[in-house]
Amino acid sequence: MITDFKLRSAGLAVVVVLLPCLAGTQASKQPPSAPPDKSTSILGFTPAGAAMERHVEEEFLQIPSPERAREWHRYLTAEPHPAASARNNELADYIAEQWRQQGWEDVVLRRYEVLHSAPREISLEMVSPLRYKATLREEPYEADPDTKNLHVSQAYLGYSASGDVTAEVVYAHSGNPEDYDLLRSKGISVKGKIVLVRYSNPYSYRGFKALTAEREGAVAMLVYSDPAEDGYKLGKVFPDGPWGPESHIQRGAITYDFIVPGDPTTPGWASVAGAKHIPAAEAQSLPKIMALPLSWHDAKPLLENMSGPLAPKKWKGALPIQYRLTGSVKVHLKIDMDTSIQPYTVVEARIRGGEFPDDWVLLGNHRDAWAFGGVDPSSGTASMLELSRALGELAKHGMRPRRTLVICSWDGEEYALTGSTEWGEQFGDELKKKLVAYINVDSSASGPANRTGNAVPDFHADAVASLAPMIVEASHSLKVPTGQPLYEVWRKTRAQEEKTKAPLADNRLVNTRIGSGSDHTVFLNHLGRPTVGLEFDGQYGVYHSMYDDHFWMNHFGDPGFKYHIVISDLWGLLALRLANADVLPFDFAAYAANIRDFVKQLDHKSKVQKNVDLRPLLSKVGEFEKTGLELNTAVSGSLAANKLGPEAAKTLSRQLMQVESNWLIPEGIPGRPWFQHLLYAARYTYAHLELPGLTEAAEKGDWQTAQAQVRLLEAAVEKNTELLRQAKADIDKITMPSSPPRKPTETLLH
Repeated sequence: MITDFKLRSAGLAVVVVLLPCLAGTQASKQPPSAPPDKSTSILGFTPAGAAMERHVEEEFLQIPSPERAREWHRYLTAEPHPAASARNNELADYIAEQWRQQGWEDVVLRRYEVLHSAPREISLEMVSPLRYKATLREEPYEADPDTKNLHVSQAYLGYSASGDVTAEVVYAHSGNPEDYDLLRSKGISVKGKIVLVRYSNPYSYRGFKALTAEREGAVAMLVYSDPAEDGYKLGKVFPDGPWGPESHIQRGAITYDFIVPGDPTTPGWASVAGAKHIPAAEAQSLPKIMALPLSWHDAKPLLENMSGPLAPKKWKGALPIQYRLTGSVKVHLKIDMDTSIQPYTVVEARIRGGEFPDDWVLLGNHRDAWAFGGVDPSSGTASMLELSRALGELAKHGMRPRRTLVICSWDGEEYALTGSTEWGEQFGDELKKKLVAYINVDSSASGPANRTGNAVPDFHADAVASLAPMIVEASHSLKVPTGQPLYEVWRKTRAQEEKTKAPLADNRLVNTRIGSGSDHTVFLNHLGRPTVGLEFDGQYGVYHSMYDDHFWMNHFGDPGFKYHIVISDLWGLLALRLANADVLPFDFAAYAANIRDFVKQLDHKSKVQKNVDLRPLLSKVGEFEKTGLELNTAVSGSLAANKLGPEAAKTLSRQLMQVESNWLIPEGIPGRPWFQHLLYAARYTYAHLELPGLTEAAEKGDWQTAQAQVRLLEAAVEKNTELLRQAKADIDKITMPSSPPRKPTETLLH
């Protein structure tokens, strides 16, 4: 039965077609946490609009299916599909065809000609004090036939330099600057030597390890996974458990994309056909050091044959050997990489908005994997295909969103965030005007939580603070497979992470300290558009290895594929609410409070106030927050009273979209001009970096630059405060005088 509802909200006539029995509905589908209450408000909606949105969401939530997610996942992970491979290009065509069949419009494959990196010949052999030839391969297991696939590559790191060298090996712990400081203090130099480092103690991006080794004068870097971090020390290993076995290898790239992401030879512009490419030798993001990942099986002979001084206690891993810093071990390393221009493909589709087609809500996940990509990225891709199927079903039956939904399957994320960066650079001017927000899912699910006894994966959401309230609000509408509300599971996760037993406030649930390492980077850091990231994570010991495959996901990661669907559901609710809101649900009082925290935390760490007066900046942030509170009240009041006409609502949403853009500075942050956001960038380790220009200047003791960055922040805050004041004044002009004044709340978060 098809029922038409025509609702008029503040002069906005909208037709909604309800489908109680959509194709694809599963009887086993997890229902929302409670029957939707048609009188319940939703941020950014009039009462009538909220009721209409609840109807649409009811229909949407009945469509995504764990069984279908499992089918998508099995197909996606049937073969290894790294960037530029034939299989990855086949998957681009496959996804495009699925989107056409699902009812998406304007499906297009966009090709970018980028500098790619793949191995031709790689070998590693210990030549002293004895001979050992590294396997550089992962062992197959009878339990998992995919591990016998001959198309799986040997060990390699994308964008490693080529070379042939024989040199002494030095164990340099995690390969961070402080590790080399300790070696120097013991009279050990790594110049002209090969460093052997660990992946995760503490975590830092392998590209930062490579840059650090390069700066220290090392001729090559070997990086291995110690079982202390992701192996038997933590529990059962593959195929009997989720942790990495003896021969697992963490592949990856070592691009210096913390300086400039994307194609290294087109820094700052899109690598479309005919684009200028700079010589590789001039590319800032290309390493000049040889690098190779090892399993602990191949690293152990090198470590156990060293004869020099013992490593500090905190440098010791879980191998049953004496960890030493140096002595006796020499290796012959040969790396021959094919570095050439290859095509990467971004698949793009949309459902055109019925009222505001030039306002875009962008959804994305990357497609390329180092091997099978069971978690990273195919869990996210499976969730995305169920999301797109559900949204396509709604559109086929007349439930067209008010704003345009755009969806993209990115390519080359694993190499340098390449596909999303090139696409973002190609359409940058348009995106700055039209993009409401980007919602990214890199991976959906990766096993139960790391904490003992907790079978539920950890849920995490990253976002700019202005979108945090709507994410928290949406989490109330869903349950996880255990039957618990997603909101409650999330609160427990965050409380445990913060090691507090007290109830955690809603404004501490969303992580607003956003680093890099995924496809949101170009949209937030370069284009100044709001971003959201969603994931469940847990005991994931096979990252970037051959064992990250369908078997692993089916047995350990998400056996019922139900958490895949929770991600699809939440992804869809956020997309629909942004696409259908009467007024975009940004909360700039929450953003202001967040900025104040950034400033105060930086001052606490780096003592900025002793050298640069932060009081004017904090005062302006206070004004921004006050104005944001007043605007929150005005917006919620006018929506509740149906006093915003369609043109006023459109104008207001456009004003709100401008705020994020106003954090951009065209010259970029000092030393890294591609990163143009005053509030957000990433450290070289990929870790989050707030107030990047000010923070890096303060950490260097460069107070002149710090002062200049404070002035830029003050100007941007002032500009956005004035923008919000104007938006509030515009609302006041059309608000009836009889409207009762309402006391501002602290933020829209409880």
